[in-house]
Amino acid sequence: MLVEVCANSLESAMNAQKAGADRIELCSELAVGGITPSYGLLKAVKENVDIPVHVLIRPRSGDFSFTEDEFKIMKRNIELCADMGFDGIVSGVLQTNFTLDLEKTKMLVDLSGDLKFTFHRAFDWVVDPMGTMKQLEGLGVDYILSSGQEKSALEGINLLTRLQHEASTCLIMPGSGVNAGNVREFKKNGFKVVHLSGSLFETRLLNAPKVSMNSPSFLKDKGVFVSNVEVVQKVIKEVK
Repeated sequence: MLVEVCANSLESAMNAQKAGADRIELCSELAVGGITPSYGLLKAVKENVDIPVHVLIRPRSGDFSFTEDEFKIMKRNIELCADMGFDGIVSGVLQTNFTLDLEKTKMLVDLSGDLKFTFHRAFDWVVDPMGTMKQLEGLGVDYILSSGQEKSALEGINLLTRLQHEASTCLIMPGSGVNAGNVREFKKNGFKVVHLSGSLFETRLLNAPKVSMNSPSFLKDKGVFVSNVEVVQKVIKEVK
């Protein structure tokens, strides 16, 4: 069974390699489901990690329906990853009605060329998982990362198993909540690959900071926060 570790830093990537992982999905900000890592992190991982690395292409947190400007950024990042010699791309686009954006996803797959392509956990939002899987196979997607549309892959194992039985050209990759206590269940059910972060929280400050820099109110799956012209203009008007 291939074990893919979702690494959110150079340290995580190096630890995954040291532990014997077969492959890394490189991203930043696990708390929001992951976003595209910086150029600096990409370069550092390329210089220090020898096992295959697939890079998450997601320009921001929130939903998986992207503006044209955001989509241009995604395409540029895929080109960068290809130029840097990475092994795979992890990405995908949905319509706002939770169906696959076939046109945009095809463009991302085509742009990835010979790199392996994983359709990420946006799959867990689609209204027709079986039909969407067939669409993705038609695009040449290599892997589908999914929790079986449940909070954890173990809870969603029934759907994951059905998807695996129906899949003909892509591999279903269970992810979310996979750990040493349940990973054998996925192997027993015939899955060829699993995805996990394998992370533990490390306290690095002796005391809690005076002011938290986390803003839970900004974490909304239904959309994104965008700097608003009128809001900014009102502030500028007050001081200019």
